Amino acid sequence: MKKANSEVLEFINSRRSYPTLVISPPVPTREELLELLKAAARVPDHGKLEPWRFLVIEQPKLTEVAERLRVRGLELGKAESLVGKASEVFAKASLVVAVIGSPDLSAKIPAVEQQLSAGAACLSLLNAALASGWAASWVTGFGAHDGAFREEVFNLASHEFIAGFVHIGTAGAPPPDRPRPDIAAITEWYDG
Repeated sequence: MKKANSEVLEFINSRRSYPTLVISPPVPTREELLELLKAAARVPDHGKLEPWRFLVIEQPKLTEVAERLRVRGLELGKAESLVGKASEVFAKASLVVAVIGSPDLSAKIPAVEQQLSAGAACLSLLNAALASGWAASWVTGFGAHDGAFREEVFNLASHEFIAGFVHIGTAGAPPPDRPRPDIAAITEWYDG
């Protein structure tokens, strides 16, 4: 039996992420954040492996992450402007949830399916935060992709990765919109 939920569809069709630098306190309480994480964990997970976990980062740890990211970016030869912008995102943040992809490499489930599940957890956390009235943004950046940084700063195992950093808090104004995809241009009907 088909049962539409028009409110959810309206939310999905109008949702927008906030720029990270406009997200500020107040942030969710631990109890509120646990509810958001509970919602984020309700994602497709072939094999019920839970190939992801959540790392909640708050101040003053975010300031430390920002400084270590700045140092690592310069070590990697990144442009100072890029390094400054990337570290500022963490220095000015009050609450960030790192979604850690932690695939079970011995499982029969392909690693790519486990990676996609971690990405789905990022989007579910982002949407849960937005639907709850918080400002939120899902970002990555060079720190998420640098193995040495991940291992040194977040103590990740060599097979783990950062699917995303989800910033959550409050913003004083609606987020900007952006052009959306032309669905007809990116859709092909494979009907024989």
